[in-house]
Amino acid sequence: MTRQLEAAERPTFYFIGVTTAQSSIMRVFPEWAQYLQLGDCEIRGIDFPIETDPSDYRDAIAFIKGDPLSLGALVTTHKINLFKDCRDLFDEIDPHAELMGETSCLSKRNGRLICHAKDPISSGLALNGFVPDNHFADTEASVFIMGAGGSAMAMSWHLTQPSKGKDRPTEVIISDPDPDRLGHIDKIAGQLSPDIPIRLVRTEDEQTNDRVLSTLPPASLVVNATGLGKDRPGSPLTAPEFPSRALVWELNYRGELDFLAQARAQENDRALHVEDGWTYFIHGWSCVIAEVFDVDIPSAGPVFEQMSSIAQGARHAGKAS
Repeated sequence: MTRQLEAAERPTFYFIGVTTAQSSIMRVFPEWAQYLQLGDCEIRGIDFPIETDPSDYRDAIAFIKGDPLSLGALVTTHKINLFKDCRDLFDEIDPHAELMGETSCLSKRNGRLICHAKDPISSGLALNGFVPDNHFADTEASVFIMGAGGSAMAMSWHLTQPSKGKDRPTEVIISDPDPDRLGHIDKIAGQLSPDIPIRLVRTEDEQTNDRVLSTLPPASLVVNATGLGKDRPGSPLTAPEFPSRALVWELNYRGELDFLAQARAQENDRALHVEDGWTYFIHGWSCVIAEVFDVDIPSAGPVFEQMSSIAQGARHAGKAS
């Protein structure tokens, strides 16, 4: 940790995660920075274990806040705990972060450290890219999200907004083995979804998620938001049979991706639509970079397409090296 918190010598953007060195962003960011003309800057990873002492979070956030050339950070995995343990260090908290009790982005303006939750925006953009218009209105399908972290809250909020009218799931089911994480969502469920039920399920054994999956109606959206298959080995499902015509979303884009392999194996027989986390990766990072560097990055169009192309090239180069 001491090495990771050395004073920045040029404008520096941090990635707070678990295995940051393995992320494609370490290859992608320098090329994006050049394309976006961000100047002489760098990205640094700060790795914490999944279970982290609050004092370690606080040391990192106090450092970023006090170091003049440390511009901000993207946060994964630790979004809820970091927010809870460092809330008093933030000078400003945006409405999404306040509602969800989590942070995925830290930025600085005039020396003030600002806490943001960008997942409601980035997950919404990614979902809009593969969930057909009127999908839920036409199918009366449900949503099953495995993993009760910040992404689950963001997706639930996006999918159940009253402005969507009838194009909303009949039910959102969120599972997790941690009662504290489920309790956090339970406290804000009414604000996330005032009229669409959110059902919370504690996974008490390896087959819990399989049993929930077996009850879903056709065309349901099934999401792996657990980190299993990336930060940790495995899948949240053991011997799944996906609903016919399901939309299956693996939030990870790197790692063993066991859940993705399970879905791919049934893609044709069950008429599934299967997505990995690559587009979510692009939207998530571009939203945060725009905030931290105070630049405009559109979510569609030539600039976004060029950034996607740059990222794809760096991704393939990393696999080849």
